[in-house]
Order: sequence, then C-alpha cells, then structure tokens
Amino acid sequence: MDSNDPQVAAAMVRVSTNHFKSLMETRISYTELGKIYFWTATIHKWYHLLEKNENKRILLDSLKFLSDKGLVTVYAFVIMPNHIHLIWQPNKLNGKESPVGSFLKFTAHKLLTQLKNENKDSRYLVDIVNKKHEIWQRDPLATELFSFAVAKQKLNYVHYNPNSGKWNLAKDDISYEFSSARFYDTGIDDFGFLKDLGCVFTGN
Repeated sequence: MDSNDPQVAAAMVRVSTNHFKSLMETRISYTELGKIYFWTATIHKWYHLLEKNENKRILLDSLKFLSDKGLVTVYAFVIMPNHIHLIWQPNKLNGKESPVGSFLKFTAHKLLTQLKNENKDSRYLVDIVNKKHEIWQRDPLATELFSFAVAKQKLNYVHYNPNSGKWNLAKDDISYEFSSARFYDTGIDDFGFLKDLGCVFTGN
C-alpha cells in the first residue's frame, strides 16, 4: 500500500478518524448514576504515590465510606503503585457532589496532606488556575459495561494487573492484597464493601 497515493492517504485518515471516534464513544471521562463502569484514575505524571500500603488504605477507606452510605456499589478493584482500576456503580449524589468526585476529592486531600507532612509535595505542584497541586490526573477514564461478557473481560484485567507487563507485585493474582481477586476466588470480602458482579448480569 502506497501511503503517498492521495486516495490511499485519504482512506488511512478515514480509518484513523473512525477508530478514534470509536474509542471516544466507549471510553469517557464522566459517569452517570445507576450505570456500571470500568473506571481508571491515574496519579499525576504516573508517580508511584500509591506504592506505600498506608496510601493504598486511604483509597480503601474512601470506598468503604461511600459504600456504607449507599453512594456507590463496588464490584471489583485493584490499587496499583500509580493508578487504580475499579468496576463500580455510582448510585446517588453526595450532597451536590457526585460520589466519583467525592472519592477523588477526599483521597487527593488525604494524600496531599501525607505528602506535605513528609515534605514531598513539590513534585505535584502545577500551574493551574485555582489549583496548586494535582494528585490525580485530570479526566479519569470510564467504560460503561453492558454485558457480562465484557464485564468478565474487565474483571480479569483488573485482577491480573499486578502480574501483567512490567508489574510483578505478587506470586499470583489471589496473593495481591490490594485487589478484589480473593473475593471472587473464595467469596470472602476482606474489605467489607464488595458485591458480586456476576449477580448483576445473571439476576442471581
């Protein structure tokens, strides 16, 4: 295929554009109440802020609080050194704020406080109006889950993340502490907020 041919070049642009549109249609940065999403939030500049277990527990505490209040339903998660994957459903507003927004706001505040106490907050300074620090990168990515087939694929992705690619965080997915993998293997909820994703799509 000759990319210098005008017709070929135009076709390549159309394919690229259509592929980009497809990605944009399936991966969004907002969530709606009552819908289930595969959702990813990443630490500013991919820094390994979540490497410490105490920082991971800040995220767990927030998820527990929001779940106990009925604001979200959490089906699966994994906390990695520089990002978190969730399969969850926002249920209702936290006052005037979305529960997703509450999660990001609370955890950012707690993590920043921790950084300031350790004099390590300078890496997270940003030049943005009304914002001095950035903990989470803007616009977390969300993919709505419509079927159990897609949900199961995302579930496996979440649970295998600690042992995929460059990561080698545990001997297997079940052994990684900061994940819902063990819940799906044993039925034991060590975190007190997990719900079985399979029940949503099978009606059990």
